[in-house]
Parts: sequence; structure tokens; C-alpha cells
Amino acid sequence: MSVKKETYVRTVMANPPPSGGDLSRLRRLNSLAALRALRGAEPLTLSTLAERTGLSRPSTKDVVDELAGLGWVEEVAPVAGTMGRPARRYRFRADVGHVVGLDIGAHKVLAALADLDGNVLAETRHALEPGTPTEARLEAIGKAVSGCLTLAGLGMDDLWAVTAGTTGLVDPGGRVVLSTAVRDWSGLDLAGRLGEMFPCTVLVENDSKLAALAEWQRGVARGAKDVVFLHAGRRTGIGLIIDGKLHRGFGGFAGEISLLPLTRWDTGSAELDRSPVVPEGTPPQDAARHVLSAARDGDPAALESVERYVDVLALGATFIVLTLDPETVVLGGSFSRAADVLLPPLRRRLEEVCARMPELRASTLGDECVVLGGIGYAIGHLDERLFGGEGDLPTPVPRNTRLTSAASP
Repeated sequence: MSVKKETYVRTVMANPPPSGGDLSRLRRLNSLAALRALRGAEPLTLSTLAERTGLSRPSTKDVVDELAGLGWVEEVAPVAGTMGRPARRYRFRADVGHVVGLDIGAHKVLAALADLDGNVLAETRHALEPGTPTEARLEAIGKAVSGCLTLAGLGMDDLWAVTAGTTGLVDPGGRVVLSTAVRDWSGLDLAGRLGEMFPCTVLVENDSKLAALAEWQRGVARGAKDVVFLHAGRRTGIGLIIDGKLHRGFGGFAGEISLLPLTRWDTGSAELDRSPVVPEGTPPQDAARHVLSAARDGDPAALESVERYVDVLALGATFIVLTLDPETVVLGGSFSRAADVLLPPLRRRLEEVCARMPELRASTLGDECVVLGGIGYAIGHLDERLFGGEGDLPTPVPRNTRLTSAASP
């Protein structure tokens, strides 16, 4: 519980409120404090929960009983072999609802299913081509989500929210304004189409922004105040965390410096694709892998190609770093698997111009960055809808009931 809330609770307890409305607010604050302590934690006893929330043990017991009655909390069976009368332990029912994070790229659809604590239960992947027709791509999305549900033994009505991270510029309504990587994706009302497919809340966001959120929530930038996520792959992009929050900008287009021709980010990987070390006939999506591997082995031609690529990567990154002065820069995307090859020359270029060099790190989340960010984004949205307002706490949503009809954040 925050200092402000703890002070409020103590003041109200010392001076009984004159109205039932204030009592209802106090109960809600106490319940939210208990839920925050229980979520993501091991099962807690009443005494431990009281200590973590700052509530008295009798108040904690009342709160837990109410939350259990609503379906958010349940008692956990004693550990086998426990001597004597074990203390009763309680856990947050993270399995009462589920969310899906989607990564929709030019070459694949990746889906991950998680509970309300963000624990990933299943993943499925479908390979695609940049020219895959829109309807076929949407069908692959549906199959990826259905595959996750089947692996987890769940049904479509167990979904509470789906977040899709997609390549391209995404407006606040979930429409893809522009996509250069996927054919016929520009102008698509992705939130609307996915809303027709899934009986739950649907959220749509740019994939680099979700990747930045994932790194801040559970990756190498965890807890950092200001973060630049540098997406390095077949295309280049940026996601921003400013003051501990995902930064979208007024129209949702913050960080889209690839629109500036000077950066050459729209064709950034071309420097690797044209490398003489790429075997003839290699598919474009595999070219970089050959170059980066050869550079790791010290091949001069490959190293020269990497230097040219980093020149392109560093130009746009420098614009952002000089503007924001971030605490951390994270190198992510498919090329981050070659961070040992890319980070040293990138660091040299940033050090040449930065008044203060940010901490430069490689992503450890790999290909799961976007789906993990989508999961975190969905859970955050649900938390705000379920627990962010005034009034009584809701009961978990019954099966076959939509949480909301909105198709966008």
C-alpha cells in the first residue's frame, strides 16, 4: 500500500466516517491492497498478508473472505506432511481468466496464452510470407490463438483480452495507418476484424512499443525510468518508456523516425542483404543470419557489412538518445541474437556524440518480446477496467460473457 493510501486508511480508522460511501471506499482500498500483495506471490497466510498490506489481522480476514466470495481469492491446501495445524494460506486466482499476446509480422504470427499473473501457458507459431493475403493472415491469427487454447485445455470463452502487436503505424482506434512490410495491411481496421473473431476485449498496438513494455516489465530494463527499445531486424523501429510508462504520443506514432528518409531505417537490413558473404539464392529473411555469423567468426567482408549496417542503425538511435537522454537503451528484435557482434560498434558510435552514454543492453526476451508485451498490456487494461474505478469490486466475468464491447484501448 502506498504511503498516501496507508495514511488515508489509518485516518479513517481513527475517525469513523460519517457515511456508508466512505466505508465502501475504505473496503475497496483494503481489498485492492490485498489483491496487489497476493498477485504474483506465493500463497500467503493471513498474518503475512496483514503485514504486507498494513491492515490489522481481523480486517485482513474480512477482506480475504470478501475476495474469496467474489471469486478472486481462494484458500490453498496445506503442504503435504505439515505437522500440527497449518496456517491457512491464500492465493490470487490468476487462472480465473486468460489473455493472449499476438506478434503479427511479415513472416510469422506468434501467439502466447497467459493467466492474469502473466504466466505463459502455451505458445503457437505460424510461418507466413510478406505477400500472404490479408484474409489468409487473419485466418492464421485465428489458428494461432485456437492452438494456444487447445494446448492449455481452454475454450474461446475463457479469453478476457487479446492484444495484437503488429508491424506498422497503429492509430488509437486500432487501425493500421501504414505498413510497408505486409501487403494490403495499410488501412486495415485490425481491431475491428479481430473483434469479430474473438469474444473479448481486443487491443492493437505497434509491435516495437509492446516489446519496449515487455523489456521494462520483465526484461533487462526492468524498473528503469526512461527506456529506448531499439528493434533491429528486417525492419527497424523504436519503442519508448518515459517516466515508467509506455509512450504512444498524441496520435500513437511516437518514435516512428523510420518515416524520415535520412535515417534509411525503412531499408536498414539492406546493408546485410547485399553482403558478398551471403550465399547465392539465400532467401532475404535468412541473409542477415549468414552475415552476422560470419562476422562473429572474423570474416573481413562480413565485418565491413556489419559496420555499414550499424552506421544506419546508429543514426536513428542517436536522434532518439540525444532527444530523450534515456537511462537504458535495449537492443532487441531478431538481430539481437547477434548482440555480441552489434553492440560494440553501436556503443562506439553513441559514445562519439552522447553527452551522457546510456546503459546499452541486449534483450534477453528474444522472439517473445512482443507477445510478452501484449500480455502485459492486456493485463494492465483489465486491471484498469476491473479495479481502477470506484464502487464495489466486480466478480470474475462469467463464461460466455464479454468484458467489454470496445475493440480498442
